[in-house]
Amino acid sequence: MRIEAYNQMAGLYKSSKSGKVSKSYDAVIGRDEVTISRAGYDYQIAKQAVAEASDIREDKVAQLKARVESGSYRVDAGDFASKLLEKYNALKG
Repeated sequence: MRIEAYNQMAGLYKSSKSGKVSKSYDAVIGRDEVTISRAGYDYQIAKQAVAEASDIREDKVAQLKARVESGSYRVDAGDFASKLLEKYNALKG
């Protein structure tokens, strides 16, 4: 096998491939486009609504505050202790 013939054949294939690549690249330039689906748009609206919502439920806070100030808010010591142990075990484990 002659090496010169192999180099000539490789040269032919390289030139034809590079021409195809540049033509397809030139056809794509200037045609970028982005479209957002309906689901994506709905997600964006929901995310914005959550971001604008308050983290604190003012109605619940007002009810508890009124009960604490009036002295009618009572906490069961057993319930408090069990919740305290749950939180402790969750942090520890």
